[in-house]
Amino acid sequence: MAARTSAPAKARSTVSIPQLGWSKVRPAPVVLVSGTETFLAERAIRDLRDFLKAEDPSLEIVDIAADSYAPGELLTMASPSLFAEPRLIRVSNVEKCTDDFITETIAYLQEPADSTFLVLRHNGGVRGKKLLDAIRGGLGGGIEVVCVELKKDAEKYEFAAGEFASQGRRVAPSALRSLVSAFSDDLAELSAACQQLMSDASAEITEATVDRYYGGRMEVNAFKVADAAIAGRHGEALTNLRQAISSGEDPVPIVAAFAMKIRTMAKVYGARGGSGQLASKLGLAPWQVERAQRDLQGWSEDGLARCITMLAETDAAVKGAERDPVFALERMVGVIASRGRA
Repeated sequence: MAARTSAPAKARSTVSIPQLGWSKVRPAPVVLVSGTETFLAERAIRDLRDFLKAEDPSLEIVDIAADSYAPGELLTMASPSLFAEPRLIRVSNVEKCTDDFITETIAYLQEPADSTFLVLRHNGGVRGKKLLDAIRGGLGGGIEVVCVELKKDAEKYEFAAGEFASQGRRVAPSALRSLVSAFSDDLAELSAACQQLMSDASAEITEATVDRYYGGRMEVNAFKVADAAIAGRHGEALTNLRQAISSGEDPVPIVAAFAMKIRTMAKVYGARGGSGQLASKLGLAPWQVERAQRDLQGWSEDGLARCITMLAETDAAVKGAERDPVFALERMVGVIASRGRA
């Protein structure tokens, strides 16, 4: 369930289109996705894509960058295809758009193309105000999806509850409170933690389950270890690992943190294209693609393959296959810090 959102009071009189929360996104000739919460905006756009794809698998998806817009690009992308497939046009960086983009988009909205869904992502600021005012005034028959930052714990609690409810999973209120406490600074990581728990835990998710994976701010310790190792900072990674273990952290979630990052890196390795295009192709969110691309600097395909093998061996080791799980973790950190060359 999404947190309630609303436009500033001074702007309500000028808005004549529906304004919806991120989880209420629905098809419309034009969908303005506004607000500074990137994670929720990307989720809303992905949900819309998935809905349209389920309605018609022949859906064509094209991407436009408004900050490097070429004159005539929108008209070309919206032109009917030979077989008249429905089309989703995703436009990024509208807050940095060119003058040509503003002019041509306003002209397009006078008569939107049939079976075409134009999604405009605006991250905030005054650039493109003329276009935004036209959309909010009703030109094009669109809707606005408002993605504001979730700053209050109650809003984050509601978001996490929605993650479990969407999969029909039972979660104890105390478990939700523990999750929100652990991941209060990063909505994307909160979502990832919810998905990890649903993937690994078959029964109702309780506070004990959360504590096993993320107790004592485990998410910070585990990901700090993983980030340092992936970046090649072996000494720092070992120091963080030993601090985590000495504070009583369970080795299993530490391996899970590494696995989450390395497997995403493997998906992205060698792929070409913008983060939006790759996210759609690989089943990831754009922020995950961008983070993996940064993490991949200095890595090779063979190194990734060796590290994935090491992850599998370490996962088995910390679950009882070896007598010393700490040694197994240290061995894994060494291999990953060397980018698979150790």
